[in-house]
Amino acid sequence: MFSVVITGVSTGIGHASAKLFANRGIHVFGSLRNESDARRLQHEFGSHFTPLIFDVTDESSVHSAARQTAAYLQGKKLWGLINNAGMAVTGALTTMPVKEFQKQLDVNLTGQLIVIQAFAPLLGVDKSLAGQPGKIINISSVSGKNAYPFLGAYAASKHGLEALSESLRRELMLYGIDVVIVAPGAIKTAIWDKARQQTIPEELSRSDYARPARVFKEYILQSAEKSGLPAETVANLLLHILQSRRPKTRYAPVPQKFFNWTLPNLLPRRWVDWLIAKKLGLLPDNTKRG
Repeated sequence: MFSVVITGVSTGIGHASAKLFANRGIHVFGSLRNESDARRLQHEFGSHFTPLIFDVTDESSVHSAARQTAAYLQGKKLWGLINNAGMAVTGALTTMPVKEFQKQLDVNLTGQLIVIQAFAPLLGVDKSLAGQPGKIINISSVSGKNAYPFLGAYAASKHGLEALSESLRRELMLYGIDVVIVAPGAIKTAIWDKARQQTIPEELSRSDYARPARVFKEYILQSAEKSGLPAETVANLLLHILQSRRPKTRYAPVPQKFFNWTLPNLLPRRWVDWLIAKKLGLLPDNTKRG
């Protein structure tokens, strides 16, 4: 039986992936941050699911979970590690509290490294374990390549994750462990319902960015609601990657891919700047194109 570790399985991509894998007979070690979610998913997924209670920023609890996983595997390697847990801090970089920026990097970047270091031996760094080396899949975002206003902290964390992944992939060639980036666009999940109820950060609402931030929030919410990909689409991609002998190094499952991914990466960056600023109202009153 194959075994995988997936972080952040309570909702969204993590939940859809844990469900798909468990239904295929793959044993899932899924990370959650509380016992109530652990009981709920244990009941939902059954015997092919083992909950791991940890926060990715808590190094001691992550290593404890890795020891728990090793005991279950009894000398065998993991098939894969999917680093999915994460969060998004919004706000303008010039007004964002530094502690919020640090929190973003702690969860989305440092936390990923903590998990990788804890589970790397089970993927094949420990050569005494039986089986083929596993794969690491790091869940990035379209923001890992394109940084949008009011998502600067999130984009910084995802740009960093992509750099970390590239260096890691080259380092882990020594052990036969592959590292793949999956960078989705908008995904249809319940998180957007919660986001609609939330107000923009106070420091934004009291600044010149108040109106552009509201426009941006509505644009993101409408895009996710109208054309966001089902989380199951990404879950199936993750399974495909683990099953592939030579997967690509990066995948970008993005809705309306030409307009949301291909075109922005083909146009000159200054053009993209202007288009975004025009749409959100970030141009000075006297600014004209050209």
